[in-house]
Amino acid sequence: MKLLIVEDNKLLLDSLKTILETEYTVDTADNGEDGMFFAEQNIYDLIILDVMLPYVNGFDIVKQIRKEKIKTPVLFLTAKDALEDRVKGLEYGGDDYLVKPFQTPELQARIKALLRRSGSLDLDEGIKYKGIVLTGKENDVLINEVPIKLTIKQYDLLEYLIQNNGKIVTKEQIFDRIWGFDSDTTIAIVEVFIHQIRKKLEPFDFHKDIQTVRGVGYILKDY
Repeated sequence: MKLLIVEDNKLLLDSLKTILETEYTVDTADNGEDGMFFAEQNIYDLIILDVMLPYVNGFDIVKQIRKEKIKTPVLFLTAKDALEDRVKGLEYGGDDYLVKPFQTPELQARIKALLRRSGSLDLDEGIKYKGIVLTGKENDVLINEVPIKLTIKQYDLLEYLIQNNGKIVTKEQIFDRIWGFDSDTTIAIVEVFIHQIRKKLEPFDFHKDIQTVRGVGYILKDY
């Protein structure tokens, strides 16, 4: 699971990253302009978004990504607790609203609730596609109830494909999601890992479900 936190309070931003990266991969931005850029990549399972940000405020970020048909759940995290602000945030396309100061367990519970609601997290905290089950525990994978060993990156890529099954994901989206914007490798690594996962799935005849969309990327769907 990959989260984006957009918060201009450096201490809070670092604290949230430290807390959440024990369970998730976390990207951060400390201003609205960078936050907008990251959010528009459409590679996150959840965005935690402050309202009062330099350059572009949180409301405008949500309005823009919703115009672009990006459905990533958004949790507003802000000191603005007036009813009209909460209503405004939800009307613009936010999914939940948590007012500062807050307790860490509440934040974690809100995150899991939004991930479950969006389908990124199943009730047993795993995700499934046909006979493939990703449990989320130490990168365990079961295929037709047979345990399969994947590397962390292989697991993350298969998870991303399953979360978006039936949808085309571009090579750029996969690269940014799995390796990150600051990676010193190249986008060619995506093809290498797709090949590796197909080999893992081949004994179970699921490898054909990872279909290449020529010149664009890949889609996971029934072959």
